[in-house]
Amino acid sequence: MAGTASAGARRVLAPLALAQFICSFAGSNMNVMINDISEDLDTTVQGVQVAITIFLLVMAALMIPGGKLTDRWGRKRCLLAGLVVYGVGAVLSAAAPGLGVLILGNSILEGVGTALLIPPVYILTTLLFTDTASRARAFGAIMAMGGIGAAAGPLIGGLITSAISWRAAFVFQALVIVAIVVLSRRLVDPLPPDPSRPFDTVGAVLSAAGLVLLVTGILAVDNNGWLALGLLLAGAVVVVGFFVWVRGRERAGREALLSTALFRNRTSNLGLVTQNTQWLMLMGVSFTVAAYLQVVRGYDAIQTGVIFTAATLGILASSLAAEKLARRRPQRTLIMAGFVVTIAGIALLLALVAWTPGAWAFAPGLLLIGLGLGVMLTPSVNVVQSCFLESQQGEISGLSRSISNLGSSLGTAIAGTILVSGLTKGAYAAAMAALAVIGLGGLAAAALLPRVGPPAADGADRATPL
Repeated sequence: MAGTASAGARRVLAPLALAQFICSFAGSNMNVMINDISEDLDTTVQGVQVAITIFLLVMAALMIPGGKLTDRWGRKRCLLAGLVVYGVGAVLSAAAPGLGVLILGNSILEGVGTALLIPPVYILTTLLFTDTASRARAFGAIMAMGGIGAAAGPLIGGLITSAISWRAAFVFQALVIVAIVVLSRRLVDPLPPDPSRPFDTVGAVLSAAGLVLLVTGILAVDNNGWLALGLLLAGAVVVVGFFVWVRGRERAGREALLSTALFRNRTSNLGLVTQNTQWLMLMGVSFTVAAYLQVVRGYDAIQTGVIFTAATLGILASSLAAEKLARRRPQRTLIMAGFVVTIAGIALLLALVAWTPGAWAFAPGLLLIGLGLGVMLTPSVNVVQSCFLESQQGEISGLSRSISNLGSSLGTAIAGTILVSGLTKGAYAAAMAALAVIGLGGLAAAALLPRVGPPAADGADRATPL
């Protein structure tokens, strides 16, 4: 099935793209419910931020084990299991009497469900679409839906919250899950599962614990500096311990949770850095702007959501053009251009908001941010996935999604911590400036990508330009 996707591949693309949409939607739609949830559940803005960050963190922490389980259980089975767990979490969140139950339903169960269902989305796409153009088209559709979910989450969530209540937004998620399950009935797993394949439980625990400690440390910065330092150091130690454990298993000839060979591909490593930075900027901007609009300017959920329409349109326009852009421009060029436009959008946003008090001052900057992110989301994924053979797609897909979701967690944690520490105009500007500086790091990583295609896993050269 080289070069073009089969009719069956096109049929499965709809549920796969919709699955990415709802998971991205879940990560951002709560941003416009900050006031409503905090008042209804008698909690604080920081409490809602913690719930959002835990959801993103659970996804990041469990994405690598989730990717590995696809080899053992099969991709369709993991997808359906994740959908069921996610749906239960959405229903529980809709009925939550307090913040604790909301965290259990939204942050834990929806996070676990996402970690199970997202790796199959990317593995199936990579296996079914083999050449650069068709894979760009498929990933373009999926990343467009993901970007739209993240960017339109505030608008959709705001409309539902204003018209009904914030709880109805979780009912909406449950209904979308049901639709995905129905659409997935014709999905056929292209590779048979291997139940005998070993699973590295210790490695899974170490990788998850390390990520949790690191992000929790960032969240603790505005409350207790010494506690934050302790958590960050502990997280670093656990992450080092994870890699020591993995190397030990590999030397003993046993399969580890994550092969260290994945990190020997320079092109893939740089691509992962760009993915992490993109989602960090997207979720950081989303949380920071939404919190500022509601808490500082006093906008309601629907007003806040409408303002984000500009970013949604930008992501939609550039993501849907992914296939055409992939044919006309090297992927390296697209990623670099995306970072430049996104950083320019943040600068414009800061400048216009400082000079103009009206809500429309946000639109030009958010539009540029959406356009920039949409341009580079697809090529970054394509660069990483294309570096590895089919036998390694489970591992790299899990790693890729984990790195991206870690970026989402860090974006909310870093920008949110700066903003929540003092919800003032100065804190807002500082949070956005921090995101722009981080974006410069992503641009530097993109500039280091090779101008020619990544080498195949067997050492053969690829002709695909970057």
